[in-house]
Amino acid sequence: MGSPSSASIRQNNLLFLIFITILFFYYIPDKISLCSNQSSVNPIVIPYKISSSISSLETLKLDGYFSFDNIDYAAKDFGNMYHVLPSAVLHPKSVSDISNTIKHIFKMGSTSQLTVAARGHSHSLQGQAQAHQGIVINMESLQGPKLQVHTGELPYVDASGGELWINILHETLKYGLAPKSWTDYLHLTVGGTLSNAGISGQAFKHGPQIDNIYQLEVVTGKGEVVTCSEKQNVELFYGVLGGLGQFGIITRARISLELAPKKVKWIRALYDEFSKFSNDQEHLISKNSFDYIEGLVIINRTGLLNNWRSSFNPKEPLQASQFISEGKILYCLEIAKYFNPNESDAMSQETESLLSELSYIPSTLFLSEVSYVEFLDRVHQSEIKLRAKGLWEIPHPWLNLLVPKHKIFEFAQEVFGNILTDNSNGPILIYPVNKSKWDNRTSFVTPEEDTFYLVAFLSSAMPSSTGRDGLFHILAQNKRILGFCSSASLGAKQYLPHYSTQEEWQAHFGPKWEVFVARKSTYDPMAILAPGQRIFRRNNLRMMLASRSSLISGKES
Repeated sequence: MGSPSSASIRQNNLLFLIFITILFFYYIPDKISLCSNQSSVNPIVIPYKISSSISSLETLKLDGYFSFDNIDYAAKDFGNMYHVLPSAVLHPKSVSDISNTIKHIFKMGSTSQLTVAARGHSHSLQGQAQAHQGIVINMESLQGPKLQVHTGELPYVDASGGELWINILHETLKYGLAPKSWTDYLHLTVGGTLSNAGISGQAFKHGPQIDNIYQLEVVTGKGEVVTCSEKQNVELFYGVLGGLGQFGIITRARISLELAPKKVKWIRALYDEFSKFSNDQEHLISKNSFDYIEGLVIINRTGLLNNWRSSFNPKEPLQASQFISEGKILYCLEIAKYFNPNESDAMSQETESLLSELSYIPSTLFLSEVSYVEFLDRVHQSEIKLRAKGLWEIPHPWLNLLVPKHKIFEFAQEVFGNILTDNSNGPILIYPVNKSKWDNRTSFVTPEEDTFYLVAFLSSAMPSSTGRDGLFHILAQNKRILGFCSSASLGAKQYLPHYSTQEEWQAHFGPKWEVFVARKSTYDPMAILAPGQRIFRRNNLRMMLASRSSLISGKES
């Protein structure tokens, strides 16, 4: 065999140098992260320090204002596991406040390391809305045009990115309208859920919230205020939806509406076989008959049906009272049918017919009729009770997964049969959705299958506990679940993803990674936005792009 040419050697040396350079910059330990194996529930707090970059912010003319003191709250979120302090908090009264601030940082270029994070209702789980020694924008203080509801053939509402979905519900109901797709918890901001996806039991029918948006107003990482839609600034529009805040801050959204019902028939029933449970769920989403379809995994729960009686009525009271739930793994089908009072009889007949096709345990059928608002805002009632007990602001090491349909039985056998054997530390949601309802042009990543399941482990860790309900144990359990997904090649994806290396992010986005990086270089080339996601770091993005460019040039030479 002949010796390699000098050109080949130069190219190989160049590739090796690029590889080492990328490894060096992307494997730098993230000094602001709370180690996921740490047993303490007391988060690490990183102090801030004033720099010339921060002091220059005081020269900006704003409608709102900056806070530099007493800003510890901006280093907290619902997850309560990562606490990193910013240097300042911006309380904007206008979109121009946000634009001018980002533009100011962008113009400082590489002389500044300042980053910017948009903070809504602080419901992120792992510090995604935090900015170490950077600027946190309090989006709920953003003032602009009030909620504007437009009726007609294609009704919609224009809402601020800092508006809560619960407020949108109440305002649109005044016009007999409401958004089509929701999250289970409505006290979240528009910008927050649209930067992720926004998934609930309506997603099988309408897709996630990001697929029910007509138009956005966005402030990019250059400080530009851009209006975008599926016809205008298309790349930015689809990039921002599900884009984890990487390409711009959503300051306004035009949300699709539909006629709102007055009432909801709310139904629960139990299964003791996962195959029957999942088959019925898949059957129901294919028929598109109910308006909401979710499910729960219930492990070794004492007096389960008795607890349901506070909100539901058993179809068979005597048989229900004799049902034993402790020591069992049960699967709860939760479904809802929307209706108006004059449709009650027809709705009841249709519901009874649909239920007759299912294979639940007959004695566990429970039903209730509630108002539309009461149903949609149901989780808030639990929040009130937990806050009263001091159990809301504790660590929430949640794990949300999207699992392909053809792997869900294998997943259930291992996770519910071997990993979670005794009990769970919070609700476990599980339900299928149709991929056909999801727009593949957005940044959001789904498994490569027509039907996939959302499986959400919504755990709460008890403060100071070193037992099975402590943070260390739950994090170890999450790691085992993720490890199984990887070793069994399930093709699962994380929802509300959290990774610590560039390689993990690249694997997460898969074929979308190149587009994701290209969008980042276009709309936030200095990597100013959303540092808490830990996808890109300031100035490292430019090096990565330069390395990729050199790599391409080397291949072409």
